[in-house]
Amino acid sequence: MSRQHGFTLLEILVVMALMGLMYALVPPLISTSGSTTELRAAARQLAAGLRKARGHAVASHRDATLTVDVEQHRFQVTGDSRDYALPKTAALSVYTAKAEAVEEKVAAIRFFPDGSSTGGAIGIANGGVKFRVDVDWLTGSVTILD
Repeated sequence: MSRQHGFTLLEILVVMALMGLMYALVPPLISTSGSTTELRAAARQLAAGLRKARGHAVASHRDATLTVDVEQHRFQVTGDSRDYALPKTAALSVYTAKAEAVEEKVAAIRFFPDGSSTGGAIGIANGGVKFRVDVDWLTGSVTILD
């Protein structure tokens, strides 16, 4: 009897599993999505800060703010002594009520004890990648938009 040459089903499955693993892992390593990941993380950090400020306002029955320093790439939340850093390479923009503009490059979004806010948005961009964190003035809800 002559032996047939070929691959077993097990060998084919192992090769397919390795190819699937490479397909999933290699593109993120060689692409330029590092800045996208960094910006997405910064947008999530801003959203978390805004939600924290809203929660603080509701819990303490006092106004609370998230204050963004566009020039220094930092933000601060009422009730939290920490300064949160944002990526230095990102372009920041803050859209809020005129009364909440502390200085030319510093602005805040204010939350009230009933959960509502002054509303506004914080934009963070780098190249063609942009994220916008919106705050609804009526409900104080925070959403991240691509």
